[in-house]
Amino acid sequence: MKLRSLNARRIGVLMFSLCIFGLLTSPSMPAEVKFFEEPVVEKKVAELPSGPLYWRLENFPTLAQAQGAAGPTSLAAEVAGKVWLFTLGPKDGATAGGTKVVEIGPLPIGTPFPPLNASEYLLRVSHAGGVPGAKTPIHMHPGPEAFYVLSGKLGMHMNTGVFYAEAGKTVVGSGIGDHAPMEVFNAGTIDLEALAIFVVDANRPFSSPAKPF
Repeated sequence: MKLRSLNARRIGVLMFSLCIFGLLTSPSMPAEVKFFEEPVVEKKVAELPSGPLYWRLENFPTLAQAQGAAGPTSLAAEVAGKVWLFTLGPKDGATAGGTKVVEIGPLPIGTPFPPLNASEYLLRVSHAGGVPGAKTPIHMHPGPEAFYVLSGKLGMHMNTGVFYAEAGKTVVGSGIGDHAPMEVFNAGTIDLEALAIFVVDANRPFSSPAKPF
């Protein structure tokens, strides 16, 4: 009887351990869903254009043509199956040979917004997105981030509220550094794909953790 009772206890412990292992390894356990942001092209410049600033997005037939047409504050890249020229400058600009897709702005720097003063500026374009539920940590940049949504629905949580943009639309971060924490996320039911475009102080950390809203 004692042997049988001991074996029963051992079997019970084994079954309990297997159950715990199954729970820990079950595919139904929620896992962290990451938002990806992969730099595509960047450059540093000593000064920014004056006046209200916009990002102008244009398509070109070839990367060589886009690069040949690029100005001092332009970035040329092939991403998401198209050739793009991203130009930081005044509203209603145009580049010879390009097809304008959209203008994003005004960016919250310079007139009539507070200036972004730096000895050097970093311009960067990233390919960004993720599956439904993907989100970034709460973070901040030393300059404004703007998005152009290629597919899906993007959400941006800032201290001024939560903003959304669907395919073909844009959204701009609200400011710089400590005054502009943000969390970016896939707010839709399909995979999100977007272009993230930055102009930041090149001498400060590109991204830093921020306090919860």
